[in-house]
Amino acid sequence: MPTLLLVRHGRTTANAGGILAGRTRGVRLDAVGRDQAIRAAERAAGAPISRVATSPLERCRQTSRALVERQTGTPELVIEKGITECDYGQWQGRALKDLAGEPLWKVVQTQPSAAAFPGGESLAAMQARSVEAIRRHDAEVAGRYGADAVWAAVSHGDVIKSVLADALGMHLDLFQRIVVGPASISIVRYGPHRPDVVATNTEAGDLSWLRAAAPAGDAPVGGGAGHGDPEGEDGPQPSCTAARS
Repeated sequence: MPTLLLVRHGRTTANAGGILAGRTRGVRLDAVGRDQAIRAAERAAGAPISRVATSPLERCRQTSRALVERQTGTPELVIEKGITECDYGQWQGRALKDLAGEPLWKVVQTQPSAAAFPGGESLAAMQARSVEAIRRHDAEVAGRYGADAVWAAVSHGDVIKSVLADALGMHLDLFQRIVVGPASISIVRYGPHRPDVVATNTEAGDLSWLRAAAPAGDAPVGGGAGHGDPEGEDGPQPSCTAARS
């Protein structure tokens, strides 16, 4: 099956101000976020991305444009409501420092599968529609572009964390253990037996080695030899890094 790049949007004015933006319209990348989006796009420039599926919200569309503009070819650009931000309902637009005092905050942190936002959706519902959308696009990309295709989904922190938790076989109650920083890239390949989580929360490293990545298959016993770059020399290894913003 294809290789999926899960890209979080760059930092926004709301992120910088400690506000839970949710689906508020008009929330855009700030100067730092624009630079982050460009850096992520430059990292992916060497990988032949066939499709970019993006959340309809402005911050993701900005990040998606950066990805598309730095590709040698012209990827198919698709707006996908299934990977839009969680509907935080009455929490939307409020300061995180104030939300931390709400009884629901502890549930979100320790038992997110039971968390439902007043006037919004539950985290379980968010995960279900996001995973469905991601797997649907992955199958479509495989059918249209082949098993060795690379595609990207540009979305939001909680959405990406929930997709990664599903790919890792983790219960949703553990998804807060996953960190997904602004403009980070995580890599997943849905193989015939299980998903391969190749990397999470990466913030650096050229991704041109994906041009030579073989379709997902059986896991190599003992860990395997890793990957090399398309010219046969050792390429940069995927890394797991902590978020810096």
